Formats: sequence, structure tokens, C-alpha cells
Amino acid sequence: MTPLTVIILTRDEARHIGRAIASVRDIATRIIVVDSGSTDNTGQIAKAAGAEVLFNPWVNQAVQFNWALDQIKNAPGWVLRLDADEVVTPALAAEISSGLPEADGIYVGRRMHFMGQPVRHGGLFPIRILRLFKNGAGRCENRWMDEHIIVDGPTADFTGDIIDDNLNTLDWWVAKHNSYASREVVDILNRTHQILPQQTIGTLRNGQQAAVKRWIKEHLYARLPGGLRAGLYFFYRFVLRLGFLDGRQARAFHVLQGFWYRYLVDAKLDEVRRYMAAHDAAPQEAISVVLGIDINAISQTDRQAA
Repeated sequence: MTPLTVIILTRDEARHIGRAIASVRDIATRIIVVDSGSTDNTGQIAKAAGAEVLFNPWVNQAVQFNWALDQIKNAPGWVLRLDADEVVTPALAAEISSGLPEADGIYVGRRMHFMGQPVRHGGLFPIRILRLFKNGAGRCENRWMDEHIIVDGPTADFTGDIIDDNLNTLDWWVAKHNSYASREVVDILNRTHQILPQQTIGTLRNGQQAAVKRWIKEHLYARLPGGLRAGLYFFYRFVLRLGFLDGRQARAFHVLQGFWYRYLVDAKLDEVRRYMAAHDAAPQEAISVVLGIDINAISQTDRQAA
């Protein structure tokens, strides 16, 4: 059996961590949970389930995941990135158990449930993402939001899925996406002002779904007028891609994630730019004052790695 290290990042994930670990227990040779200061019993549950629990202060997802990779730098085998609110389906676990191909990375499917209901329409899922890779061959994009794993070598595809099924309340989801919107604004400003090293998987060359979506977002969506583009995207997703056929909870996901969230990103971006203009401020200062994000918290190591 090829050694497989599963890395899960956590903070207050007591509701999910046991389920995530249970989904990979039979395929993982090592499960590492990197916690950033949980106030619940996430760590105790993870340890009881057989995981190693490490602590590292939070900056962003990319920095945290790359820190985790640094902790297993010389470990043999492969790495699986799994979020605490995700599970590996039995079909994907069976593919992994049957043997890993001669490649540096493997794309898998990712589906999503929202408030207990699968999101089947809207052109979103399943999305193909690279979550399995040889240790040492992959690293997380240096971004503040929507980060992916990058490998330079050949890749393969599995047909099995990872399911994102968060069990928290809608209030929690709204608060999380408010934070996500601020982080996405940092990435948008960074593309314009180049204030930090930044990587992107966005390309049309390899034909990978996530890369093409990122390219469209950065090269087409970004050029549309702020605010209007949120409405156009929602129309595309809810009407043209039949999101209205989803169940009640999944329809709410399309409205909230496909319109409210995208409009919130544009509103926050406009707020930061207005601050910069009014105070003749640099992007770093405006991001700190308006969004409360210290972008200088990225370590020198990650700057050099980008």
C-alpha cells in the first residue's frame, strides 16, 4: 500500500472532524490535523480518532497548508488535502486503495451539499480539483482565496468524489463568506497592484476545469462592471444553467453564493478603492483599515516560495 498522508486544517471543527477522519481512516497511513486555535474539542476528537494534531497560527489557507507540507517534507508517498467539513466517498476511497498511478497529481470530483441538500444544477458541481499528489511534487497556490494545489508533473484522474457537507448554521455560513469576500478583495487588488507574490492556476492550455474557470474569472468576469457582473453571473447560473431546478436549500445557495457573495466582493472592493482615493493610501493600508487584514503576516518563507 502506498503511504498516504491526509492533511486537514481546522479551527472549531468539532462538529465535522470525526466524520472527515472516519472517511479516510482505511486509506490513510497518517492523518495530520493542523489546528489554529480551536476553542471547542476539535483536537481531542481528532486525537481520539487516531490523528496527529499540530498547532500553527492562522494567516490564510494557503500559508497554513504549505506549513503542513513543510512538516512532512521528507515523508514518503502521497498527500491528500481534505477540508474538515468534507468526506471522501467510498468510491474514491476504493480507487485510492486500488493503487495510485504513475503521476504527480490526481484530479478528483468535488460535490457540495448546502443545508443538507445536494447542489445538482447551476453548472458548479462536480468540479474537478487536484487534491491528491506525491509528497514534494505539489504545493498550494499563494493566494488569499480559492487556492488550489499546483503540480508541475503529469496528472491523472479518478472518478470518485469528495463531498463538502457543512453542518453549521446559515448564520455561520454568512459570517464565513463575509470573511471570504474580504480575502477575495485582497487577491483582486493584488492582481492590480502586485503588492504580494501571487500564483494562479488560471490557463486555457491544459483544459482542466478549475484552471479554465479561474481564467474566465480573471480575464473576462473581472473586466465587467462591478455589481452588474454579480447579477449577470447569477442569471447565468440560476437561469441558463438551471439552478432554479434545485431544491429549496440548494436554490438558496445559488442566491447567496452566486449573487449575494459576488455582490459583497464588489461592494467591499469599491469600499477599499474609495478609501485609497480619499486618503491617498497604499493598498496595504487600505486593506488593513477597511478589511482588517494584515497582509504582511505572510511569512518570508511563503514569499520566497511563490
